[in-house]
Amino acid sequence: MENSSWFMGIITTPFVQGLLLGLFFCCVVYVRGWMRRREFSREINRLKSHLHTKMEIDSADNEKRKQELITLRQERDNLRITVQSLNQKPGRKEIRQYYIYQTALDIMFEKAPGFAPAWQITLKEAERLFEKSEQGVVPLLKRLMPTSTNKQVEEYEKICKITHDDVVA
Repeated sequence: MENSSWFMGIITTPFVQGLLLGLFFCCVVYVRGWMRRREFSREINRLKSHLHTKMEIDSADNEKRKQELITLRQERDNLRITVQSLNQKPGRKEIRQYYIYQTALDIMFEKAPGFAPAWQITLKEAERLFEKSEQGVVPLLKRLMPTSTNKQVEEYEKICKITHDDVVA
C-alpha cells in the first residue's frame, strides 16, 4: 500500500496534475493535427490528380493545335509556291500585257477620234502578216517539233521579218 500511496501522493500534487492535464491536451492537439494533416494530404493528392488530368488534356490539345498550325503553315507555303509558279507560267505576262493594251486601246478610241480607222487598217495588215508567217512547211515543222521558247521567238521574228520584207518589196 505504500507503493500505491506514494504513487497517489505524486499524482495528487498540483504540478503533476497540471503536467498530466497538459500532456492530455498535447495528445488531443497532436491527434487532431495528425487527422487534419491526413485530410489535407488527401485533398492535396486529389488536387494533384485533378491538375495532372487537366494538364494532360491541355497538353493533348496544345499538341493538336501545334500539328494543325504546322499543317496550315505547310498548306500556306504550298499555296504561295503554287501562286508564284502560276504567275510565272509562260503566257501570264502576255495576258496581263494584252489586257493593258486593250484598256489603252479603249481609252484611245474614246479620246482620239481619228485613231480608230488608222488602228483598224494597221490591225488588218498585222493579221495578214501573221497569217502568211503561219502558212507553209517551215512553220508547220516548227509547231510539230518542240524547241526552247527563246528559239521559237527568234524563228518567229525571222519569219515575220522575211514576210514583212516580202510585203514591203
